[in-house]
Amino acid sequence: MATLMKTAAFLITASFLPGELFAADYKQNPFTLTYEGAVTENLAGQVNIQPVRYVIADVNIAANVYSPPDYNPSKTYPAIVVAHPNGGVKEQVAGLYAQRLAERGYITIVADAAYQGASGGKPRNVDKPANRIQDIHGMADFISTFNGVDANSIGLLGICGGGGYALKAAQTDKRFKSVATLSMFNSGRVRRNGYMDSALDTIQQRLLSASKARQKEALTGEVTYVGDAELTDAQIAALPFELYRQGFEYYGKTHAHPNSTFRYTESSLLSLMNFDAATNMDLINQPLLMVAGSKADSLYMTKNAYELATATDSKRMYLIEGATHIDTYWRPDYVEQAMVQFTDFFTDTLK
Repeated sequence: MATLMKTAAFLITASFLPGELFAADYKQNPFTLTYEGAVTENLAGQVNIQPVRYVIADVNIAANVYSPPDYNPSKTYPAIVVAHPNGGVKEQVAGLYAQRLAERGYITIVADAAYQGASGGKPRNVDKPANRIQDIHGMADFISTFNGVDANSIGLLGICGGGGYALKAAQTDKRFKSVATLSMFNSGRVRRNGYMDSALDTIQQRLLSASKARQKEALTGEVTYVGDAELTDAQIAALPFELYRQGFEYYGKTHAHPNSTFRYTESSLLSLMNFDAATNMDLINQPLLMVAGSKADSLYMTKNAYELATATDSKRMYLIEGATHIDTYWRPDYVEQAMVQFTDFFTDTLK
């Protein structure tokens, strides 16, 4: 059980859904998208997808830009930056919401984090908050120059771990006229304290282990990874938190993608464990919408950040009744409820 607890503590987002899920096989999609209803070809009058690449701090970034139906580059459109969950890639839930927002008239962008997915950077799977926040700034840089985008009308949506990083990015980057989160996950708090603050008694032990991992990198060049255990169905069922049980299902089976992994460098914990997405929330003066499932065991993180957002004149928290954290990633009824909220929010705030 100790091994399972350690594995769970290293995860950041996950979700499985039993049996018949609304997923798509990435192997059957020319853009390797994993979600039901994904774009399969670019057709006139429909949402189109354009894979793009650009550079952030010498790292090559892989991204997808979704354009709305009847997109005309000579016209002007609001844009939305979408930040994916930790361990996720642009082809999964972030792509789903980017496509759904494009259907409603927005130009959207979702990029693989630096050092992760199809983006460049070595060693692979470095997972540092500063990088993830810079990824969001970089998406804004790129999309503001995209044909047809109104650079003065950019919104931000962060999902799970991407939601925590979206809050930090929006605190200082006022190009984002409004910010929304879905199932927000405070990566630093969880890496430090354990999920639901369940590992407070091992903080110093884990910091020492991460310090040794960095020392090994410096002395030998050898990188130590964590979070890459392969669990049996029985072991998954025995995990103590629903987020992790459902996460293994979502990322490992129903919406699996070869670029998606829970694996990250142990030395990343030196940056993660003194990070907290909910600090300096009073710097957010933009409109804020936080959406989460009412039954999500991660809900405490959304509530904490929301309460600390005291400087905005417009904030709202919307709970999807009956939904867990991972349910919001794929279940059509819950996705539609979230989309109603995001559509109304961005319509009001990106004028």
